Amino acid sequence: MDSPPITTTATDVQLIDDSEEFRALRRSFRSFAFPVTIGFVLWYLLYVLLSCYAPGLMGAKVLGHVNVALVLGLLQFVTTFVIAGWYARYADRRIDPPAAAIRQAHGAVVHAPREAAE
Repeated sequence: MDSPPITTTATDVQLIDDSEEFRALRRSFRSFAFPVTIGFVLWYLLYVLLSCYAPGLMGAKVLGHVNVALVLGLLQFVTTFVIAGWYARYADRRIDPPAAAIRQAHGAVVHAPREAAE
């Protein structure tokens, strides 16, 4: 049985992946996503470590029956929504315009996820 011939020409997707515009787009995404992810994970781990090793601090009453642990736990949710909104604004300004330009430059080769779903 013959194997298919090996082609050495780059596909359109490989050309996009190797382009400087796409590399800049990836750098822009990573420059936001990695530090924010690391920061949030550290914030979460701080909460877990305080819960394990500082029960006196976490049990301290803030107002009525509300203690520090409850406040910090609720702040975890607030932080999640703040980061989501922050990323949406960042993507609108720094990710979406270059991505649209790359899609437009390469025609019908690459479609936006929303376009592909429709």
